[in-house]
This record gives sequence, structure tokens and C-alpha cells, in this order.
Amino acid sequence: MPESTLATFSVKRLEIIDQNGNADEALLPSLSGDELRRLYYLLLLTRTFDGRALALQREGRIGTYPSVLGQEAAQVGSAFAIAREEWVFPAFREMGALFTLGYPIHQLFQYWGGDERGLRTPDGMNIFPICVSVGTHLPHAAGAALAARTRGDRTAVVAYFGDGATSKGDFHEAFNLAGVFRLPVVFICQNNQWAISIPLAAQTASPTLAQKALAYGFDGIQVDGNDVLAVYRATREALEKARSGGGPTFIECLTYRMADHTTADDASRYRPPEEVAAWRERDPLLRFERFLARRGLWNEEYAAELKGKAEGEIDEAVRRFEAVPPPEPGGMFDFVGAELSSRQRRQREEVTTF
Repeated sequence: MPESTLATFSVKRLEIIDQNGNADEALLPSLSGDELRRLYYLLLLTRTFDGRALALQREGRIGTYPSVLGQEAAQVGSAFAIAREEWVFPAFREMGALFTLGYPIHQLFQYWGGDERGLRTPDGMNIFPICVSVGTHLPHAAGAALAARTRGDRTAVVAYFGDGATSKGDFHEAFNLAGVFRLPVVFICQNNQWAISIPLAAQTASPTLAQKALAYGFDGIQVDGNDVLAVYRATREALEKARSGGGPTFIECLTYRMADHTTADDASRYRPPEEVAAWRERDPLLRFERFLARRGLWNEEYAAELKGKAEGEIDEAVRRFEAVPPPEPGGMFDFVGAELSSRQRRQREEVTTF
């Protein structure tokens, strides 16, 4: 029998704004001037939070913290497309996405300050707690999407994760489930190209991560993760498809982690400085500033005004975080299970009477 080709595949890449702020007009999403300026403020707010969190960690006022420097567009752009009724499963580096969705900023400081009460999602927000363990929330997201479809809810589920999660079994199990049942879920990977000290090339032989979705029977697309409008457009289209029964989508946001993995890391020990310098030229905030300036929506005076506003908002969040009374010692036993074991009850008594 002759050899034949059973199928061929291709992987799309989306980029709308180049490094100089020039845009592909045909691909620009339909956003008003106010909405574009709101996107800019959210990018700026995320960067301001990030800088303050690093300073607070160095002062011993919060614990270990994972910087989002360089990944603001992937987070803000995607979250800007998410509707309030949709379910969101974040990993641990999604501060920009959470701000954009309206999560209280002081609660994030509270969480990174070691107080788990910071993860008490406000009523009316469909956001699951931060997942620090790599990729373990992906099957949960797929399960939530299955539940939504079974209930007949016209909603979608969004799961965030990094490139390191694509090396985990949880990733493949979630993708398989989503593909087989055509679930209304959007998987958003911030491929920042380093899983702590492991470069992407040592994690996978695939030229892109987006193509991994093809093996599970659904669409995968690579987006310039430093282009906030490209990320917004790709996410909006994937969510519309999911809500209308079109099944899952995998969005690979190709970006770069310009900071250390966390404040407990020193990336200079394993990462060449010229690589970091090259990505600084592709800074998502600068790129969007240039785009807005070309449309008369940005100038130095406006930027200074918004910078002051962002710093004021972060100042107020820090004040609220540090004004929260510390948790009761026995609180660590609350919500562990429906009932405490005899040993746990004894431990609780010891802690509360210490």
C-alpha cells in the first residue's frame, strides 16, 4: 500500500501592535478611546503594584513574591475580555488579571503577606483561589467547564498557567477532557520561557506550545504576549466560541519574565543578561504608550497624572492591608474539613491556649 498523509496542521500567530506602536488596522479590536486608556491604566497599575510588592518584600513586610514584570499585557489583555459571570482559575502570577477583574488589591497584599484570608474572593466574583502548585488547577477548570455545560449555563471557564505547567500530567489530562467533551474552556498560558531555571527548550521539543492543543483535537494559537490588544482579541474570540458551543481554545501568550522567578531566586545565575536586555526593548507598557501616542491618547503629562493615580491606589491598598488585624492562631484549623479529628482538636486547643 502506498504511503499517504492523513492530516496536516498549522499554528496561527497573532500580533497587532509592533514595537514602535504601529498597528495592523484590520486586526484592531473595536475598543473606544476610554477603553484603550483603561487598558493603559491597568497595565500601569499592575507594574506599580509589582514594584511596591518587591519593595515590601525587601523590607520584610510581605513574604516571598513572584514578580509579573514584563507579563502585564498577557494578563490585562486577557482579563479585559472576561465577563463577570465566567469562572476564572488563576495560577500564582496573575496579579494583573485579578486587578482587571476587580479583585481587591489590598487582599492580594494580604495573601502575599502570609494571611490566607486574602484569598477570600468577594461575593459575586467567580474567581477561584490562587494555585501555587504548578498546573494542578487545570483539571479543576476542565471539570468546572463540564459542570457548566451539563447545567446548561451559557458561560465559559478560563484557566491561567505558565509554560512549566505544560510539562505536567495535569495539563494533558485537562486538555484531553476538554477536547473529548468539547468543553467551554479557554486555556491561557503565559509562556515566559523559563520554568524557574529551566529554559523552554529543555522542557519541550515542540517549536510552539500552541500546537499541543492540536493533539487533543482543538484550536491552539500563539499570540504576542507583550501586545495587549492581540491578547485581548484572541481571548475575546476564544470566549465567544466557548460560550456558543464551539469548544475549547488554547492561547499561548509568548512573553518573557524580565524579573527573577520569585524574590527567593537569582536569575542572573542561569540567564544571559543580553537575553533580558533584548526583551526590555519589547516592553509591553512602552509599546502600548507608543500606540496610544500615535492616536493622540497619550502624552507625558497624561502619563504622569495616571502614575500618580496608580501610586495613590497602591498606597491605599497597602494601608488597608496593614490595618487588618492578624488572624486568630486557631484559624488555621478552620475549613480544613467538615469535622476535626481528635488529634486536630487537641492541636487546636494547644495553639489557642498557648
